[in-house]
Amino acid sequence: MKVLLVDDHVLFRRGLALLLFDLDPALEVVHADRVEEVDPAGLGVVDLILLDMQLPGGISGLNALLALRERLPDVRIVMVSGITDAGDIRDCIDAGAAGFIPKSATPELMIGALRLVLAGGIYLPSLVLDDAPGAGEASAPSAGPVDFAGLPDDAGSADAGALSVASLSRRQLEALLHAVQGKSNKAIAREMNIAEGTVKLHLSASYRTLGVTNRTQAVFVVAKLGLKRDD
Repeated sequence: MKVLLVDDHVLFRRGLALLLFDLDPALEVVHADRVEEVDPAGLGVVDLILLDMQLPGGISGLNALLALRERLPDVRIVMVSGITDAGDIRDCIDAGAAGFIPKSATPELMIGALRLVLAGGIYLPSLVLDDAPGAGEASAPSAGPVDFAGLPDDAGSADAGALSVASLSRRQLEALLHAVQGKSNKAIAREMNIAEGTVKLHLSASYRTLGVTNRTQAVFVVAKLGLKRDD
């Protein structure tokens, strides 16, 4: 597994790199001070990017996230920041981040959050989950991974979590979990081998069921439930 750390603080990067070996003893860590240094052609295959929210000079914040998503569209990006403003966190998720981890997080929390992201989930700190849009409909405990092979084609599984999620069809749930990972409708259609119009129908139905109106709100509900893909 290869992880790219983009942070201007060398000491923080080195400490985080040591911590990340708990994820995989054979881990390869690549470092960069700035987004401008990231060259996709020279990186090879990267499994995860940890991006500092505040990079001095050059590209920073949401612009840094968007730049990396454009250069490495298939790599999951987790924001790491000393700032924990709920609005900033929502903006990052809206821009396609797979998670947001405060720099004040304990090592155990950091590793647990990254394991969730690598498993296909979305990690958000509790401060935004507690008042997330649509979170009122998602008060059930964490549902853990979703095994698509165990879900029926035309009905949801009660094991999937809250009753609202359980009422989704297998394909609706699959489209939803692809969507909250930041994938475009076109990419979802390709992975599910269905028409793009069908993807839109699945997502519209899932949003209505969850009581939300867009992907960003759906991300918070899915994160609160602890749902993730298991394939």
